[in-house]
Amino acid sequence: MNSQNVQEGVAMLDTVQGPVYRPGDEGYDDERTGFQTAGPHRPSVIVGAVDADDVRAAVRHAAEHGLPVAVQNTGHGLPLTADGGLLISTRRMTGLRVDPEARSVWIKAGVRWAQVVEEAAKHGLAPLSGSSPGVGAVSYTLGGGVGLMSRLYGFAADHVPAIDVVTADGRARRVGPGDELFWALLGGRANFGVVTGLEIGLVPVPHLYGGGLYFDTAYIPDILEAWRTWSATAPDAMTSSIALMPVPDIPVFPEPLRGKHVAHVRIAYVGDDGERLVAPLRAVGPRLIDTVDEMPYTASGTIHNEPPVPMAYHATNVALDRLDEETVGDLLALVGPGSPDRAILEIRHLGGAMAKEPSVPNAVGNRGAEYLVGVLSKLGPGADVEALHTRVGDALERKASGRLLNFLFGANATPEQVRASYEPEIYERLAGLKAVYDPSNMFRLNHNIPPSG
Repeated sequence: MNSQNVQEGVAMLDTVQGPVYRPGDEGYDDERTGFQTAGPHRPSVIVGAVDADDVRAAVRHAAEHGLPVAVQNTGHGLPLTADGGLLISTRRMTGLRVDPEARSVWIKAGVRWAQVVEEAAKHGLAPLSGSSPGVGAVSYTLGGGVGLMSRLYGFAADHVPAIDVVTADGRARRVGPGDELFWALLGGRANFGVVTGLEIGLVPVPHLYGGGLYFDTAYIPDILEAWRTWSATAPDAMTSSIALMPVPDIPVFPEPLRGKHVAHVRIAYVGDDGERLVAPLRAVGPRLIDTVDEMPYTASGTIHNEPPVPMAYHATNVALDRLDEETVGDLLALVGPGSPDRAILEIRHLGGAMAKEPSVPNAVGNRGAEYLVGVLSKLGPGADVEALHTRVGDALERKASGRLLNFLFGANATPEQVRASYEPEIYERLAGLKAVYDPSNMFRLNHNIPPSG
């Protein structure tokens, strides 16, 4: 799209209430850049949508001019850099409405989990939110949504009764159970349209027994093995993970952790006997920090305690049907203490309710996985992170049962990884529906599923 066409295109969007940016405009760089700062979008036009009408205008404009469309709220899960095309920024669409009697919340496309957590807590309720309260709630849910209570309640996508979406033909639709588009959106993420709002269920969980156990370097092999065997028999009400992290020696981190390679066990339990359940992990050895205790759900973001600062990173994940001692040994050799590669290794315990088919079917894939292994590397000069991630993937390949779509982030999701996020029959059905609802693949700047045929 040349500069004259860009100018004409912006003029054709003059009915949009939100701002419209083009390269060189003040605000363009801020609007296109999200949490993931590696390879930000470089669109020809950005529409800062304030409502569904703005989204409809943007999609119709893109269709008329043959432009691919990308959608971004927070940019945590940036799967592909848009070079040209049209970017719809939903960050201004922040309205939400809690219905305490129905135990549900209606959220617009730009809402983050922190907003939902605070509003739901006023009614003694909690959403099925994830480890970071700064993540966009809609995109998280459309990708499945693995949260702090997922082993007890399942994927966030399993609790959605209604979705508002603008499809490639510029139509605004409300879809629900029994609609094939509804099925495809819940798991197919941004492939079938721009979701402008959705309803999601809330649960009566005002408190958790949760927090973090941090162990020093010498205890990493012991706590990793203890967590592996302990998690295999944990009740569904216990959702946990363990991360091995090389912590920089800088003041932003707590003094006991600085300059050390530590193990961080994350605990989120819905029940009254949490202290008894966690006791075997505490028995492994002294903790550098121990924050596990009763907490309001509004403090749940402190469990993983993920940094809120935007950064450039590369990440990959592999889902496993089981986690054996050999696999743990391979991971320690690749990214544990003493490894020449500095990366964060995280293993999440899945299973429980996530392995069960929901009452209303959706397209979320690989429900049978018991664990998810993720590796995240901060990008910097001289770091060959892709080679490390390839080695981790190769080491786990014969034991892998697929991927999880929401964890394919860092602008490096390949077509093979996207396909591996679904069972073959689900992927083929999604590709068929893509041919119906987006035959030109307008929505391809995402975890793309090309239309069949």
